[in-house]
Amino acid sequence: MNRHFSDARYYLTRAGAHAKKGVVETLEPVVAKGRELAGREAEPEPGRVERLRAKLDDASDRAENEAADFAADARRRVRRYRGT
Repeated sequence: MNRHFSDARYYLTRAGAHAKKGVVETLEPVVAKGRELAGREAEPEPGRVERLRAKLDDASDRAENEAADFAADARRRVRRYRGT
């Protein structure tokens, strides 16, 4: 019988933890909006992941531009070679 009580206590503890996570997750936007309106929280500095993502976006844009320039140059050279 004791094992049943310890199992029940375990599952009740787990259920409580999950309920707490659910409430925190649900109320997170409300708390953030309240802090924003109260002026308590400044915008956080971009983290390492955000900085890397921005660098990757910049590199992607540069690669696209360079590829377009290279293709345009190649088309121009082919036209010049063909005499058009």
